[in-house]
Amino acid sequence: MTTHWQPDGRAGMAALLARPWDVLVVGGGITGAGILLEAARRGLSALLVEQRDFAWGTSSRSSKLVHGGLRYLKEGHFALTRESVRERESLLRDAPGLVEPQSFAFGDYAGRKPSRRSFLLGLAIYDRMAGQRKPPRHYFERDAFLALAPHIDDTRLRGGICYTDAQTDDARLVLRVLAEAQAHGGVAVNYLRVQALRHADGRVSGALLRDALTGSEHAVTARVTINATGAWADGLRAGAPAAPGRRLRPLRGSHLVLPAWRLPLAQAVSLMHPHDGRPVFAFPWEGATLVGTTDLDHAGDMAAEASITQAEVDYLLAALHCQFPALALGQDDIVATFAGVRPVLDSGQADPSKEARDHALWLEDGLLTVTGGKLTTFRVIALDALKAARPLLPKWQDTLAPLPVFAPPPPLPFDRRLAPGQARRLQGRHGARAKALVDAALPGELALVPGTLTCWAELRWAARHEAVQRLDDLLLRRTRIGILVADGGAHLLPKVRAVCQHELGWDDTRWRAEAAAYLALVARHYSLPGRDGGERASA
Repeated sequence: MTTHWQPDGRAGMAALLARPWDVLVVGGGITGAGILLEAARRGLSALLVEQRDFAWGTSSRSSKLVHGGLRYLKEGHFALTRESVRERESLLRDAPGLVEPQSFAFGDYAGRKPSRRSFLLGLAIYDRMAGQRKPPRHYFERDAFLALAPHIDDTRLRGGICYTDAQTDDARLVLRVLAEAQAHGGVAVNYLRVQALRHADGRVSGALLRDALTGSEHAVTARVTINATGAWADGLRAGAPAAPGRRLRPLRGSHLVLPAWRLPLAQAVSLMHPHDGRPVFAFPWEGATLVGTTDLDHAGDMAAEASITQAEVDYLLAALHCQFPALALGQDDIVATFAGVRPVLDSGQADPSKEARDHALWLEDGLLTVTGGKLTTFRVIALDALKAARPLLPKWQDTLAPLPVFAPPPPLPFDRRLAPGQARRLQGRHGARAKALVDAALPGELALVPGTLTCWAELRWAARHEAVQRLDDLLLRRTRIGILVADGGAHLLPKVRAVCQHELGWDDTRWRAEAAAYLALVARHYSLPGRDGGERASA
């Protein structure tokens, strides 16, 4: 996102941060971005700070699904499912090209659970919650289902069930929400860490911030401070003296990325894992095939990037061997891995997968913490946070009725350089800025980066306008090249350098240092365990 101080690096930031703010949001994931948007467009002066990069944490490492949580129906979470389904429908309507329908296929095998009858009953409820008066056909006999989902195991297959949810690029969703917030006057700054909470009259009144890039410190005053740091929320809560102990249970979800030619799918395939009955899926995403996810207690250092373990690799491969035995998929087929830590509320369940995915809010000494929840429901979470903050903003009046997530952007004019579907994709990811992005493309830069659906012009635009401070910001979050191409796209770095180095303002020494750091990061956290020369623990 462009800020007025970005062209001069961090120059001018001291004056910007010295302003009094109505709302200080700590955390640059989807929850914080949603709160910034809702606050800014409802007349509040709002500042968001993120200690790393926007979407660095859970919000770039999710399963990329915008869904209602069909499996939560079985656990009796009807309100959460209804809320999620309705938000899914809103995002499909408001964000075409960024949030798109995703069909799922689930094989009906003799003797396996859930049964056909119970699954179809759940889908009937799901359709009703989504407001579908004429539900689509869900069940297909054996031969028809095999045509829809080739390569699956057909042993004891009786037929199959198909239904529709949605998928997204989670990091780009965060960036689009932040861009929308900035259009309404919101301010977002990355690499700005909370050193300590400030207090006045016994309550939190802002924060002391430290710039990770320059080392400078800034005191920020705000009428309300909102802790939207997700899985890291307990750490910031400790700065509110009366806050009780830990309330979160960090759970790790890990994923595999395979080339589409090795696991070709026209739609998602969902299955129950043969070892423990957990749902696992594989679906086409960004020109590759994504497989996930695990659900394990994360005991690692929360300040470090999460990584997949060998046990998780084996677990996900076992699911693939069960569902696609003829393909003989193995570790050599894996292009990349990624792992994220989910902010799940701790209710003491023995099985991590049984923990509820609801969100929760706590007001402690003037610090409002909002955490938990799902990617799909970020707008609901943001509105609930502002409702809880309203007593701290007595002169502010707003009904907090839901508004469309995004204002409809002007249509992109026809451009013969754009491939079919590319205009929709660019508009979904960049909104009203899509035309400027296309106009800024140099000859040949609307061509796709090999192995991805991203064009070179998107890298140039991100380097120029989207607060890229490090090379991994560009290749792991502004674009997803780092998890779509083998070795993080190492062989593409010379072309990336030619397109982006000048835009970033980096000299040759800085570029070489950034490239070395990026490749080391990919080897350690986005590749198979042991790729960097060491073996990761199995738990």
